Amino acid sequence: MGNCRGLRTGRQRSGILSIIALLMLSMTGGCSQSNPNQGSTSQQSPPAQATTSTPVAQLGKTKVVTTFLPIYLFTKAVVGNAADVEILVPPGTEVHEYQATPENVKAIATANVLVKNGLGLEGFLENTVKNAQNAKLVEIDASIGIKPLNEISPVVKTGKDEEDHEHAQGNPHVWLDPVLAKQEVTNIRDGLIAADPANKATYEANAAAYIKELESLNGEFQQALQKTPSCTFITFHDAFPYLAKRYNLKQVAVVQIPEDQLSPTDVQNAVSAVKKYKVKALFSEPGVDNKLLSSLSKDLKLTLRPLDSLETGETDPQHYFKAMKANLQILETSCR
Repeated sequence: MGNCRGLRTGRQRSGILSIIALLMLSMTGGCSQSNPNQGSTSQQSPPAQATTSTPVAQLGKTKVVTTFLPIYLFTKAVVGNAADVEILVPPGTEVHEYQATPENVKAIATANVLVKNGLGLEGFLENTVKNAQNAKLVEIDASIGIKPLNEISPVVKTGKDEEDHEHAQGNPHVWLDPVLAKQEVTNIRDGLIAADPANKATYEANAAAYIKELESLNGEFQQALQKTPSCTFITFHDAFPYLAKRYNLKQVAVVQIPEDQLSPTDVQNAVSAVKKYKVKALFSEPGVDNKLLSSLSKDLKLTLRPLDSLETGETDPQHYFKAMKANLQILETSCR
């Protein structure tokens, strides 16, 4: 099972904070091309699954509800102005532990379409949809057809009371791989066409333009990271295995750190775990302010830099490319 433990503070996070530590351990081998077992082209993608087989009757614009930021970005890119798009989980709020609100239930009750990432990420969704009692709701699972990764490295616990976020369906962070993001966009496109065929041409054109940008982004990652072969890293939040696999980066461990009430033993365990892998750089997500990270970076004489899991940020669909290109620059610098 994929472990999605993260511990985040300072951003409306409830018990999860994500950081990444990257290092150079070896400089052998070259940067591989896209893994043939991961993702597929838009032509190969199966159609998105829906809860109904007939389009929803429309009164004005189609109302589309999305779960969290990456799925909102992809959906909004496909929709453009052809439909209204809302988001259930506010950007910066931890989706793994999210508790649905009455407003969420109301939004789904009045929606035509619901778009989710899938792979077990949105644990709050099943009961929320039941409570909404919307028999005509069309559900689009954006990860349909994507082969999920399970745990790809050891998990090191540094505290006693940590709760894991186990995902029986595999690691859900597929949106951080531009190739798999392309497949998610394709699934969203197909689901929207099935639900709202009147806007088929718009959805196809918008999706094609966004997919072209994703293909260009993939090319940028391949070209840049082939200069840093076999870059090995540790992560404190298991959000990046798809990105690592795609571009021949090697995740060697996941180190879990308690959010608060740290004992001296917890701190020492965290320091020892990081030192065990001879870390050369530390990374936290943008906007995270954590005293343990600052302490670790000082103790290990490392510079703390941000790496973005795209779970917070702007709601402009172009934010995906802005954040991912910033990630690429960080990776280039750290993997040299």
